[in-house]
Amino acid sequence: MPEKKKILIRIGSLRHGGAEKVLATFLKNLPPDKYEIDLLLNLYSGKYLSEIPDWINILYLNKGEMITTNRLQDIPTKVFRVLYQKLLKSFPQLLYCFILKNKKYDLEFAAIHGLRDDILNSPIKNSKKIIWIHSDKEQNPLELQRYFKYDKILIISDKTERTFKKLAQTEDEKNKIVRIYNPLDTEEILSKSKKPSTVNQQPSTNSLIPIFISVGTVYPAKGFDRLLKVHKRLLEEGFPHKVLIVGDGYDFENIKHLKSELGVDDTTKMLGFTDNPYPYLKNANFFVLSSRYEGFPTVLFEAITLKKNIIATEVSGVKEMLENGKLGLIIENSEEGIYKGMKQALQHPESFRMYQTELEKYRMPFNLKNSVQAIMKIMDEV
Repeated sequence: MPEKKKILIRIGSLRHGGAEKVLATFLKNLPPDKYEIDLLLNLYSGKYLSEIPDWINILYLNKGEMITTNRLQDIPTKVFRVLYQKLLKSFPQLLYCFILKNKKYDLEFAAIHGLRDDILNSPIKNSKKIIWIHSDKEQNPLELQRYFKYDKILIISDKTERTFKKLAQTEDEKNKIVRIYNPLDTEEILSKSKKPSTVNQQPSTNSLIPIFISVGTVYPAKGFDRLLKVHKRLLEEGFPHKVLIVGDGYDFENIKHLKSELGVDDTTKMLGFTDNPYPYLKNANFFVLSSRYEGFPTVLFEAITLKKNIIATEVSGVKEMLENGKLGLIIENSEEGIYKGMKQALQHPESFRMYQTELEKYRMPFNLKNSVQAIMKIMDEV
């Protein structure tokens, strides 16, 4: 039997973002007899920890829940974590010696772009290096050029692929860019959507009042502030409806405060994180993606799988996922765009019938097995 490939994978935590979920799905579907994997977390925390297979060795820099407030009692822990991580980033030899026990890896894998420099600064100079880019957040060209120091750059949307191909200066750099589909378990989504919810505020389609749902990590990129402002504006214009936000994140308290400030507590529910958002998604009338930027929003494929009426801002991945507007309404990436999209849904719900017709015929351009095998092929051949 050939020797197992030794792989180090790094990610911030396993909390509740799309990248974290995708990584957990990927790892669950890898053959344990082929790889020896160390998964290094900056923070040992998250709902997806329990989904990581036993054969994968989990290591961490810090342990405990993410601290999202500035309460006096939390500040010492917060400061320690930041300084400790900065120390290990500045002196990677310490990390590789004391936490990774001087292990020699064949492959080092940054599972999110935020850990780009951590992997590039590895003292193991002869390891192959891969990065997985999930976001289309704007960066200056000099920053983007640093990605070409990797052996392979995994890209999940056409828009991001075009950006990198324009920047590639040689054929070798162009060949480093690989377009992949994120692993997504559609069977699990359909199965979980039929289960009773674990939270007591399950919306009901029996209600005459339309329900708009948005699912995602609560931080500024997701645009929940824009969603709430539009919700308030439409209520004032006499369009009764409800908004449901499923997810948690460091901006949760700010969005909750904004909800009260706008006076929409009675018509908006923030459910926090649940490991099964699919019953909510299934039972809502419309799914709204209010994001300012994305990479390839996994939640959009989840909404497509459940054949939801979709309203999505024009961020990276949306045009190709919604087939240029065949499968859902693509709106301008602005508060005004969200307003027009939600208003159309409330004034002319019949206009979404054409999307439903297309969704009934739609077949995913990939499946879980093919996506996992495509990434494994890159890991094997790099």
